[in-house]
Amino acid sequence: MTDIRVRFAPSPTGYLHIGGLRTALFNWLFARGRHGTFILRIEDTDRDRSTEEAIQAILEGLTWAGLDWDEGPYRQTERLALYRQAAMDLLHSGHAYWCICSPEDLEARRKEAQAKGEPVKYDGRCRNRGILSPDQPAALRFKSPQEGQIIFDDLIKGTIAFDSAVLDDLIILRSNGYPTYNFSVVVDDALMRISHVIRGDDHVNNTPRQIPIFQALGYPIPQFAHLPMILGADKTRLSKRHGATSVLAYRDMGYMPEALVNYLVRLGWSHGDQEIFSRQEMIELFDFKHVQKAPAVFNPDKLRWMNAHYLRTSDPKRVAALLEPLLRKAGYDDHDFARIPGGIEALIPPLRERSETLLDFVSGAEPYLRETITLDETAARKYLTPAIVPSLKKFAERLEAAPAFTKEELERIVHSVLEEDGLKLSKLAQPLRVALTGRTVSPGIYEVMQLLGKRRTIERIRRGIAFAQTVASPGQRTETSDG
Repeated sequence: MTDIRVRFAPSPTGYLHIGGLRTALFNWLFARGRHGTFILRIEDTDRDRSTEEAIQAILEGLTWAGLDWDEGPYRQTERLALYRQAAMDLLHSGHAYWCICSPEDLEARRKEAQAKGEPVKYDGRCRNRGILSPDQPAALRFKSPQEGQIIFDDLIKGTIAFDSAVLDDLIILRSNGYPTYNFSVVVDDALMRISHVIRGDDHVNNTPRQIPIFQALGYPIPQFAHLPMILGADKTRLSKRHGATSVLAYRDMGYMPEALVNYLVRLGWSHGDQEIFSRQEMIELFDFKHVQKAPAVFNPDKLRWMNAHYLRTSDPKRVAALLEPLLRKAGYDDHDFARIPGGIEALIPPLRERSETLLDFVSGAEPYLRETITLDETAARKYLTPAIVPSLKKFAERLEAAPAFTKEELERIVHSVLEEDGLKLSKLAQPLRVALTGRTVSPGIYEVMQLLGKRRTIERIRRGIAFAQTVASPGQRTETSDG
């Protein structure tokens, strides 16, 4: 295939949702894998619901996911003259006509048809009136074919046929001069030379309405591929009740874009049993032969599993770059980052084994970024006891005199204290962990000390000793400061 041109055409009436991102992804992969062109088009002719904020959220979501576009973003509101010209062309060629039926008349006829059990469609009473210059509000309608069938071969669903008799003479230009969705889409797809229309299968019923317009305008008909819907676990359409559906919400929840994109490409498409794909593998392997016809079910647990995989295996620099905005949002700044030898990047290896999202990193990083830590009192009373004070003092003194602050030196000092005091590693490591982090769970004790640095490690051990020597009041929370 040559001259592949595809488009993602969201309406900016809300956030970019998961289904929209998957549609964009499949278009992007199809274009990238065939050296084609990926076009971004903003369908903003719904003046009442379209917002600039939503447009920016769409652009931000696509950029975050790494889906770059080759042309655009085009905005339909900047192309109104093109739609009006195309509409007049249809009028002059006899494929469209002016309709002066009022909204009240149309509604009355709709209710009458419902009461009689007849199809609810425009009855065509203005079709043959030959109105050339309406002297009252009028809409322009397209003369839809009334006989035969409209048949097209969908790249996913196979051959689909619709009876022309069920088609309405749809409005293509409203009385206010604005085009309707099904018309502006056709004009844009035609003028942008779109070769493949890849969209959700909720648009299947729009296709037989659009194909006759392509034909009437004299443009080639693109190939269509309608993607299966995404459902929640209860097999209903994915919505907020199933959890977050906004792409940017997943960013703010600490998901890596690589993980979300990898998950979405497997949501309706497969390549054998492979689960993890690099971006290049997706581009090389994606095709429509392996896009399933049935709806896909969104599984939040599998997404978390995949995100955890990417957190564990990605370059620490990459993870740190994604983590930094979330740390700043949590209130940390450059002064806090400077407390850690090696900066934010040094946090990644020791924390990622216990992290499924970047927000887990934010929580886990607190002891190393904060000026002040709060001891968990239950843990402190259990582990920071008078009995452990001599060993903690000995460790702090030797650490202060140590010529180097390396893992090897820390291990040597710990083992010397254990041997002299007849202790098992856990008997010293857990009190150290509580004194250094305020918690009973953390990375390995040597990693903790290296994240804190020599000065803060010694200071926190001494404050832990002070706690152990003082009986705290019940319910009292003890804070330690690194100064």
